[in-house]
Amino acid sequence: MAGTPSAQYSLTLRVEIDHRPGMLGKVASAIGAAGGTIGAVDLVLVEGSHTIRDITVETADASEWPSLVSAVDAVSGARVLDTTDRTFLMHLGGKIEMRNKSSVRTREELSMAYTPGVARVCRAIHEDPDRAFQYTIKRNTVAVVSDGTAVLGLGNIGPCAAMPVMEGKAMLFKEFAGVDAFPICLDTSDPGEIVAAVRAIAPGFGGINLEDISAPRCFEIEEQLKRSLDIPVFHDDQHGTAVVVLAALLNALRLTGRRIEDLRIVIVGLGAAGVAVARILLEAGARWVIGCDSRGALHTGRPDYLDGSIHPVKRALAEVTNPERLSGGPSDVLAGADLLIGLSGARVVPAAALTRMAPDPIVFVMANPDPEVAPEEATRYASILATGRSDYPNQINNVLAFPGIFRGALDVRAAQITEAMKTAAARAIAGIISDDELREDYIIPSVFNRDVVGAVASAVAGEARESGAAEAGAQLGFAATEEFGAVPGR
Repeated sequence: MAGTPSAQYSLTLRVEIDHRPGMLGKVASAIGAAGGTIGAVDLVLVEGSHTIRDITVETADASEWPSLVSAVDAVSGARVLDTTDRTFLMHLGGKIEMRNKSSVRTREELSMAYTPGVARVCRAIHEDPDRAFQYTIKRNTVAVVSDGTAVLGLGNIGPCAAMPVMEGKAMLFKEFAGVDAFPICLDTSDPGEIVAAVRAIAPGFGGINLEDISAPRCFEIEEQLKRSLDIPVFHDDQHGTAVVVLAALLNALRLTGRRIEDLRIVIVGLGAAGVAVARILLEAGARWVIGCDSRGALHTGRPDYLDGSIHPVKRALAEVTNPERLSGGPSDVLAGADLLIGLSGARVVPAAALTRMAPDPIVFVMANPDPEVAPEEATRYASILATGRSDYPNQINNVLAFPGIFRGALDVRAAQITEAMKTAAARAIAGIISDDELREDYIIPSVFNRDVVGAVASAVAGEARESGAAEAGAQLGFAATEEFGAVPGR
């Protein structure tokens, strides 16, 4: 079955076409017959008896491109001159750059920006290190740190190949929250070396966003850094996912009139995201949660728990979940469940297993690009369905969380991002959707809703102040606005 055309497989065809009536229509028809979806058509040149046009086409996979080109070339009077992979073009030379905030065009400006004037600022910070937040980029800067061991669905592809993702993360920080983020990919997967490296660079940053570091090492790395640094450390694969899942669930419960305390919840996948989701749901009041990993349902009677070979993180989770000590795979423990959360891999749950769930079940299947249950099959059984994909309703996407969370934490100079701050962020995301707007296919706001960052930042900052996590008397460096996640303030 052919897939759905996607912008990630977007191709620009530069086509020379005879300048005769109906020729563009013939080319368009050929593209459509070959499975392409036409976007923009731009006139490049009119020259004598022909025109040259750039035609943007979306396809389901790059493997379709040769047949697409052949189909256009087969049209009498048309010829493909060139093709451009638009995704690779966007990444050409990297996606981010550094820009100066102040000009250096005169001797006067040079003497203030650099030597000798800069020495005065250095001495001031040496006398009071806290002034680094006032006179350097530290106040608004986050390090996006990865070792490339768990990148998207690609796995361990190494630090160099991870760079495009980390650059993308930096783009999202800037676009949605006005936060300056730097991609830092480390050529080591040793937890001790990663911790040491991040500690060493921490003085230049106001926060640390850990990204795409495989479990279970990610838990140890985050905990060590949180204990040793006085700036927020946030592993987005864990906590960003957990925050947005909770936000979606809060609205699903609001829509269906259920309570989180009454839900029977099954989580498939106990990596970084699965463990964090379980924790935040328990923190929010859930009482009946079962987690499943590759060995089946987690519980205190499982052999790896009894013989001590289980990882400490899963050991702790086993002790607060699966109160009935149910065993077996996901399909075995789904009986009577109200909520299925998938954070593992493609098609690990048969669609037929959803029939064993409680009436009108809620199903969140977030593996990308192929969810745990095919959405087309899951909709037959689920009352509310959410995925991690943008081409289905209710996309659970971390970009709803991390920009606003860091924006709020930086604004009040919080030393950490607490569980209460994460819960506040989830409630803020859920609150964007009014009662009048709430429906089965709209339980989570769009990632492009510019109200989200301001609401999340305000909620996180407010919780930090109330709990004492905020720096006393911290100056707000940025003010949230609707049109752009954040803009320079006073």
